[in-house]
Amino acid sequence: MEPACRKDKQKQQTPTRGDRTKQKSAQQELKQRQRAEIYALNKVMTELEQQQFEAFCKQKQSQAE
Repeated sequence: MEPACRKDKQKQQTPTRGDRTKQKSAQQELKQRQRAEIYALNKVMTELEQQQFEAFCKQKQSQAE
């Protein structure tokens, strides 16, 4: 293979600065969305746990009476 062909292939494989910036930006947006989803899920699970705990307490209280 000629050296000129190798340089062309290297240039094609190397992402440009704009591509890297777009990729980094997209990755940051993905992380932010995942983080928001995790916080939302955590909130829902905490509320569910609280409801189950309150139901358990009521059940134990009614059994004691």
